Amino acid sequence: MHDLRAISALFQMRADFVEAQAFGSGHINDTYCAWYDQAGLPIRYIHQRINSQVFTNAVHVMENVSRVTRHALDRLLADGHPEAHRRTLTCIPALDGKPYAIDKDGNLWRTYPFIERARGYDEVESNEQAYQAARAFGEFQKLTADLGGERLHETIPDFHNTPQRLIHLETAIQRDSAGRAAALQAEIAFARARAADCSRVTDLLASGEIPERVTHNDTKLNNVLLDETTAEGICVIDLDTTMPGCALYDFGDMVRTAAPTTREDDTELQEIGVRLDRFESLVRGYLSTATFLNQAERDNLAFSGKLLTLECGIRFLTDYLNGDTYFKIKRPHHNLDRCRNQFAFVRALEANMEAMEQIVAKVER
Repeated sequence: MHDLRAISALFQMRADFVEAQAFGSGHINDTYCAWYDQAGLPIRYIHQRINSQVFTNAVHVMENVSRVTRHALDRLLADGHPEAHRRTLTCIPALDGKPYAIDKDGNLWRTYPFIERARGYDEVESNEQAYQAARAFGEFQKLTADLGGERLHETIPDFHNTPQRLIHLETAIQRDSAGRAAALQAEIAFARARAADCSRVTDLLASGEIPERVTHNDTKLNNVLLDETTAEGICVIDLDTTMPGCALYDFGDMVRTAAPTTREDDTELQEIGVRLDRFESLVRGYLSTATFLNQAERDNLAFSGKLLTLECGIRFLTDYLNGDTYFKIKRPHHNLDRCRNQFAFVRALEANMEAMEQIVAKVER
């Protein structure tokens, strides 16, 4: 437990610290919910210590977060939104005016107002939740679509560069540091057979047919807060991976995480399929706000789910070949199970691609 009273003194709180406790289910940053007394009114804030082992340049992370959230708030205020400060995260300035503070031990901290009467969910429980999450991520992209100034920092280079992920896989195969490659020929062949798929979006970006956009890059349901009363998606959170990217990466990862019939590490591969009803909810929600997309982006919405799932499977396979050095595992061969699960979902997406494209076309009409 960090000294949250001392941390609070690093920021322009304009309220008196009362108490704090660990908060949320995140596994990367240290997150605390702190109570304050503001002229007799109890109010909450979120304090987070950024994990410098994961984000090696935390200052760049916070510069991105600060620029994106300020721009989103300005857009909401300009539109006269009645809940502008509830619809985006807001960085509380440190004493020196920066959107972060450094404690005596060299840790980087940030502070946000607590968004009340809203909550996140770790798993999608209904099509309506999928719709609301997709709508919120589309709105996030829309609010940041006209972000001016210099290009955002690329805080994790090549994060969704799928051809580069395939190169990393080939390197892992050649090294075979854990002596596992001989038993993985089927999985290796599966990835190699889809090399053209890996480069489809990066080629479109390189040609200019698809523009680079500000993207979230971690579009799971638990990164959207839903209103406790209306269930509306109101605020996108966890912006640490927000950087230059492709809109399709965000939508594709929504499909990967929300549309399978099973969980990511389920080993019953024959049970893995596509929930087309869930996919339609994602499409309807996303296109209701992502009105800025060009035709090439719209044409590849269905494909994007396959791409992001394939990429994730390649990453699991690479880590398994390397001896499980990146992803946390809960059992032996966990990464191999995850890889096979993702590749099984790729097969299911391929079998349903025509139906998915028809859904996109129907929603567009």
